[in-house]
Amino acid sequence: MTAQAPKQPLTLKLCAPRGFCAGVSRAIQIVEQALERYGAPVYVRHEIVHNKYVVDSLKQKGAIFVDELDEIPETDAPVIFSAHGVPKKVPAAAASRGLFFLDATCPLVSKVHKETILHHRRGKEVVLIGHRGHPEVVGTMGQVPDGSVHLVETVEDARTFQPKSPEALAFTTQTTLSVDDTAEIIAVLTERFPDITAPHREDICYATTNRQAAVKAVAPTVDAMVVVGAPNSSNTQRLREVAERLGCKRSVLVQRADDIDAASFADFATIGISAGASAPEVLVEEIIDAFARHFDVTVETVVTAEESMVFGLPRELREGVEA
Repeated sequence: MTAQAPKQPLTLKLCAPRGFCAGVSRAIQIVEQALERYGAPVYVRHEIVHNKYVVDSLKQKGAIFVDELDEIPETDAPVIFSAHGVPKKVPAAAASRGLFFLDATCPLVSKVHKETILHHRRGKEVVLIGHRGHPEVVGTMGQVPDGSVHLVETVEDARTFQPKSPEALAFTTQTTLSVDDTAEIIAVLTERFPDITAPHREDICYATTNRQAAVKAVAPTVDAMVVVGAPNSSNTQRLREVAERLGCKRSVLVQRADDIDAASFADFATIGISAGASAPEVLVEEIIDAFARHFDVTVETVVTAEESMVFGLPRELREGVEA
């Protein structure tokens, strides 16, 4: 019997924190609790979070995902809005139809909504730093009348932006941006408009900041970085970009273990692994197992922060739990 050749050694460095944040956990729990309390179906407008594995798992439990409210028939079933937030017109339309709806908007996104509304009420022009078309940006811009918010995506946008009232400006940001890129944009805006009003507390959420910081700590010590998550997830894409900028020979985003071509990592001795805020830990474990089938794997965890944030459920579901 021919002896198997020994596997090539490979060290996997796991970034911590990684994966689910408090807002994502809350949103998924809202769907699960609604299904448990009211039964199937439960309708969800847009992906509850940007992760196919999560969405498919909830579909199997009885959740029906739709793009718009007009796809939902007349029903007593709950309708849930995604963690990314929605324009004001969406709950208004749901109320006009008599739909029972639950809002799974992340509380940290709701904070940005409230800031935007307050600035508008105070007569300020609002600059929103974010990515055009992202559901969170659509939701934030939809908190105030059309044309009240100016979207700035890049440093060049910040340099060329011409407000109507330079003396009455305020800015907010999408919660899932690159910390470094956003800092550059803010620097340009504050240099051009010294009186611009900033958020009382940074809008980029703790989870985005922590996951990027963990990647920054690991990326310089590894040959490649694997980021687990969905390609339409903003915070996940930012993690891949952070590793790329720090000089990783290879920085890739994968959704599942099937996306891993182990042979293409044969020249690497160390690989970092992180996961976007909407990627469950089971997918990280899948990736580790995929590497372990081809390499003699050693797993190390690099901890840069501890997270204990928890967000409560909507009142309608809390009452059910308390009862």
